[in-house]
Amino acid sequence: MTAIGQIAELFARWVDAVVAFVVGILRRFTASNTVEIVEEADGAFTVQRAGGAAQSVRIAEGHVTSAHPDSVRKMLHGSRADVVLRPARFMFRPLELPQRAAEFIDGVVRAQIDRLTPWSAADAAFGWSAPVAAGTDRIAVTVAATARALVLPYVQALTALGAQSVAVSAVRPGLDAASAPIRVLEQSAGGALDARRVRRTVVAVLIVAALAAALSFAASTVVTANLGARQDELARRIAERRAAIRSGRERGDLAATPLRALERRKYQSPSTVIVLDVLSQILPDHTYVIELRVEGDKLRVTGLTRDAPGLIRLMEQSPLFSRATFFAPTTRSPDDPGERFHIEAHIEPTAAPRS
Repeated sequence: MTAIGQIAELFARWVDAVVAFVVGILRRFTASNTVEIVEEADGAFTVQRAGGAAQSVRIAEGHVTSAHPDSVRKMLHGSRADVVLRPARFMFRPLELPQRAAEFIDGVVRAQIDRLTPWSAADAAFGWSAPVAAGTDRIAVTVAATARALVLPYVQALTALGAQSVAVSAVRPGLDAASAPIRVLEQSAGGALDARRVRRTVVAVLIVAALAAALSFAASTVVTANLGARQDELARRIAERRAAIRSGRERGDLAATPLRALERRKYQSPSTVIVLDVLSQILPDHTYVIELRVEGDKLRVTGLTRDAPGLIRLMEQSPLFSRATFFAPTTRSPDDPGERFHIEAHIEPTAAPRS
């Protein structure tokens, strides 16, 4: 088997597992009112709801006949009908499989139904029993099958009386109807609830998802290419600007380069960190700063101290400050522990720019 064939087989098995899960979920949402319909040896059917009285009916040519048709119709209306047919209507075949195939029994049985029975998978109503151990790493199931055309009249007759869904099952020979029947077909009033319809829906969803993923990948490729082109353009401009800076430096014409402007701004603009550090060193312990502002080359400090004029002298002694003066009157209130000062000073450049 080629690699493509193996991938296709694994994909089919995965789809079968998804279909089985979805069908199980859908069955949980069918009508909770279940009516059991069991075929007797004489061809009649016993119709009984759990805890209710049994009715005897006959189903022929897609019609239900009963001595109490209104009672049967009321019983079936909106219900889930579980039909158990006699073993004589089915063909039973044992099937032994590897234990690892337990998760993909649906696909395996569907692929081999035409070999086990006279019908194809499309023409047969079939099912299988729960797997049982059949040796080391082996399991065995019993496949029950019959012609779909044989069971459809029963389904049509019951849905015509108002049954919301109909499940047809078979009981293996030698067992009674209560012994785990094998379900071969399930159909709702709106259409088949079997795996074929669900499989088509799953495949359609996968195709749509694949197309969406392809479109997303194509869009991502275009966007990535566009961003890559922009990044290359930006890198080219940066390289040109760096080359221009290096060229200006080599000519000695630094005054006209952006680097020179940055250096001038660096040395002419006061550093707030340095201002704070110098103030913390020159201000005495009894002085508290309430507000500090650095506006260009000016420093404004507001706070409380015991000796406001002394602060002017201390700031003038610092090489970082000059022209220190009060820009507002010094006041003292009964609640303040000292004088409230407002001092303004000029901040000197930290260093001169390189020539």
